[in-house]
Amino acid sequence: MNYQRILIAVDDSLHSRHAAEKGFELAIALKAEIGIVCIVDIMHEPVIPETGFVAHEVQHNSKASANKVIDRLLKKFPKAGEITRFTPEGFPKKEIVMIAKDWEADLIVMGTHGRSGLSYLLLGSVSEYVIKHTNVPVMVVPLRDKS
Repeated sequence: MNYQRILIAVDDSLHSRHAAEKGFELAIALKAEIGIVCIVDIMHEPVIPETGFVAHEVQHNSKASANKVIDRLLKKFPKAGEITRFTPEGFPKKEIVMIAKDWEADLIVMGTHGRSGLSYLLLGSVSEYVIKHTNVPVMVVPLRDKS
């Protein structure tokens, strides 16, 4: 393994935090650069019906929330060194693919919610999309029940 730039995709879920921890551990062990991306999902932001736009205050709060998610992870890994942060607005699956390409990542690390069946068909899968639409290897870390 010769990964030099590892992009870790996160959100505010337990699955994501678990995957991020594995990504940080790998990056630190390999002395790789770390990029961390937390997308402000435009599908989950309330839109002003009259204009079709998201209120500036909501956008600011969403961006602040994304940065808090990243800050919490960085506190757990002070030895990670300098981190490149990405907090774009958009569709997570597309933004992850685009950022990995633009930042020239060697590896993408992300979690999975482990959906299957009807839930998977209705909601889709960010990790599945990323795997199918990038040339970069993707490490998908499931959250295993410890029971």
